[in-house]
Amino acid sequence: MKKTILIFSLITLLFSCKNEKKTNDKLNIVTTTSMITDLVKNIAGDQINLQGLMGSGVDPHLYKASEGDVSKLANADLIFYNGLHLEGKLVEVFEKMHSQKTKTIAISDALDKNTLIGSEYFASNYDPHIWFNIAYWEQATKFVVTKLSEAIPEQKLVFKTNGENYLKQLATLKSNLETTIATLPKENRILVTAHDAFNYFGKAFGFEVVGLQGLSTATEAGVQDVQKLAAFIIEKNVKAIFVESSVPKRTIEALQAAVKSKNHEVTIGGTLYSDALGNIGTIEGTYIGMFEYNVNTIVNALK
Repeated sequence: MKKTILIFSLITLLFSCKNEKKTNDKLNIVTTTSMITDLVKNIAGDQINLQGLMGSGVDPHLYKASEGDVSKLANADLIFYNGLHLEGKLVEVFEKMHSQKTKTIAISDALDKNTLIGSEYFASNYDPHIWFNIAYWEQATKFVVTKLSEAIPEQKLVFKTNGENYLKQLATLKSNLETTIATLPKENRILVTAHDAFNYFGKAFGFEVVGLQGLSTATEAGVQDVQKLAAFIIEKNVKAIFVESSVPKRTIEALQAAVKSKNHEVTIGGTLYSDALGNIGTIEGTYIGMFEYNVNTIVNALK
């Protein structure tokens, strides 16, 4: 009941706020996660007014729209979001906005759902962390090019050219990551993190992935979860475990302590970017830079 009231209130605010004037003739486009913001920026450049809702370190699973965010959404000509219930508290709002003729586009609609990893933890029944499969991000790139071209047909050539250039960068990224991962013995390719954000990465690059909190950070890890994973780490002789930038460090520290209590040592191998990119202006603040940073951190810690 509370959730229904919250959604109704947010939708009411959205449509009451829709009065801001454009400062130029460009479309106002809003994106949710920082990965999507970076993607749209690479394709659209300065041809649009782009605003991202979620910055560095923001957990989309638990995200709540601020009053300023509501204003951005209300005045958007086009909204790109991940879908698959990643933005759990906003999905129903986006669906309602779409039915009210506000253009909302889920990046995940670019993908064949039959190829996705199933998940009982999400209403969509799929793991939403699709950006960790570069092949999916290539499909998302083509999808965004198409949608932007439909919205701003006079800039179609610009979007097409930028999209092609970005696809080349993604191909280079994939090749570089494969080269780096090849230096890590296969028996060492076990990735233990705060929550299960890396299953698509594991499937694409041959890692066994285990998350302490499951697919959503909204699900708290219990004592039994910690003890079970600690036993797994000892059995597999895992050298390092990883913190995530958008998840409190204490969950992994508790896991490390549990391993130590069993007279075994495991190091914290570093912080990985999972549900959000790094700070704007840094290498990790881009999708490509984030992916390279993550893989280098993982490989160096597990060697």
